[in-house]
Amino acid sequence: MEITLVVMAAGMGSRYGGLKQIDGFGPNGETLLEYSVYDAIRAGFDRVVFVIRPDIEDDFNACLPSALTSSIDTHTVFQTYTLGLPKGLTIPVGREKPWGTGQAVLAARDVIPGPFAVINADDFYGEHAFQSMATFLRGLPSAGESVASALVGYRLKHTLSDYGSVSRGLCEVSAYRELLSIEEAPTIKRSKGGIVAVNAEGSSRPLDGDAWVSMNFWGFAPSFWPVLERAFDTFLKTKAQDIKAEFYLPLAVDTMLKEGQGTAKLLPCEDSWLGITYREEAPAVRLEILKLIEAGAYPKKLWSASNSTLNLVE
Repeated sequence: MEITLVVMAAGMGSRYGGLKQIDGFGPNGETLLEYSVYDAIRAGFDRVVFVIRPDIEDDFNACLPSALTSSIDTHTVFQTYTLGLPKGLTIPVGREKPWGTGQAVLAARDVIPGPFAVINADDFYGEHAFQSMATFLRGLPSAGESVASALVGYRLKHTLSDYGSVSRGLCEVSAYRELLSIEEAPTIKRSKGGIVAVNAEGSSRPLDGDAWVSMNFWGFAPSFWPVLERAFDTFLKTKAQDIKAEFYLPLAVDTMLKEGQGTAKLLPCEDSWLGITYREEAPAVRLEILKLIEAGAYPKKLWSASNSTLNLVE
C-alpha cells in the first residue's frame, strides 16, 4: 500500500512577513519542509505532494534540491481561490486569497491514490511524528465505508510563541485517545495567569497547557474525500461572501466526528514542536535544529550532491 505526504505550502506568511516556507533554517540553508520530507522518506512514505500558489512557483521550485526530488516521487499542485467553487457562485470583490487548509488538501486529490498524511510546510514535526503516522496509514484496511483518520497531537505548552498569539486546534480526547471534537482557536497566547484563548470580542478563557492540540499533522483513509468535499460545499453556502473566511481542515474533521461519519485517533507526540509564526523566532529554530544535528538525529547535510540521495541517519 502506497502512502502519500501532502505538504501545504500555499500560505501567505502575513505574521512572518514573507515566504517562510522557502526560508533556510538548516546549516546549509535547508528549509523546514526539507526536514519533513527527509523524515517522511525515513518513515517509508512513497510520494510527496506540494500544494503551492501559482505566484510562488518559480521561487518554490528553486528552493527544492534535486536530491530531494530524486529521492521520492514528487508532485506539485496549485491552490487558487477559484479551485472547487461551484459555477455561478459570486465571490466578494477583492477576494484573491485561497480558502484555507481544507481547500489546499482538495487541490491534491487527483495525485493521491491511497491513504495520505497532511502537514504544514512551515512546521518542524520531528522523526517520531512521521514514524507514528506512517504506521497508522499502513495499518488502514484496503477498503471500507467508514472514515478512519488520525492526528499527531502536541501539548499546547510546547507549541506557543514568545512573540505573539498563535492559532491552534484545541482537541477533546477520550481516555482511549479517540478524538471527540476539535475547535479552531485563532488567538492563543500567554498571559500573566497562564495560557488563554481570546475570541473575536476580546474575551478570554484559560487553557490547560497539557491539553492536546493540532499542528495540522493529519492522516486519512481515501474515504475521507467525500467528507471533505461536502464540508467545503457547506462552508461556501454560509461563508462565501466573507472576504476573510477560511475553510480549515479541522472544521471538516470536527463535522465528520459530530455527524458520526468516521473516527479520528490521537497519535501523541511529547516532543516540543518547532515552527515559525513570527520572524523573531527564526534564530531559536535554527539553534534547535543545530542541537538535533549535534545529537545525531540529522546529518549536517540532508542531501548528498554526489549521488543525488539523502544522507540517512541510522
